[in-house]
Amino acid sequence: MYKLIMPKEFALSIFDITPKKLKQMGIRGIITDLDNTLIEWNRADATDELIEWFKIMHDADIQIVVLSNNKESRVKKFADPLGIPYIFRARKPLMSGFKRALALLKLKPEEVMMVGDQMFTDMMGANLSRLHTILVKPVAQSDGFATRFNRFIERRVYKYLDKKGIHIWEEKR
Repeated sequence: MYKLIMPKEFALSIFDITPKKLKQMGIRGIITDLDNTLIEWNRADATDELIEWFKIMHDADIQIVVLSNNKESRVKKFADPLGIPYIFRARKPLMSGFKRALALLKLKPEEVMMVGDQMFTDMMGANLSRLHTILVKPVAQSDGFATRFNRFIERRVYKYLDKKGIHIWEEKR
């Protein structure tokens, strides 16, 4: 079970992911979650720092698709001003959204990285889709109602990992 939800890597934020690192790994595309991965779940627009990160990725020919379980109006309001393709109501961890994202990118799974903040949606679906996975620390300390249960379970997983000597970003605060 743990293999399904475990990321390949942990990162403090999306900004730890650089084109140089991606190129070294053979990664040409990123599928990213939106809420609490890129911006707070209750923020509508990208920050200036995030806009710059997208520009750096674009200039390095790294393609990006936003894959969100949220409704279209939420995802569209964020992605359209940035010119980033998106998939809404993705139903993660089901693989259909990941397959659609790969089709948009026109890349093979081994060329794509999934970045997300939740083990049971983002990491599980990406691992089933055979993508490289990075779990980032959530941008906000609070969550929407639907995410709270997942976070409760994740905290138990983090405690288990800690007992096993597996260190994650939460220990780096």
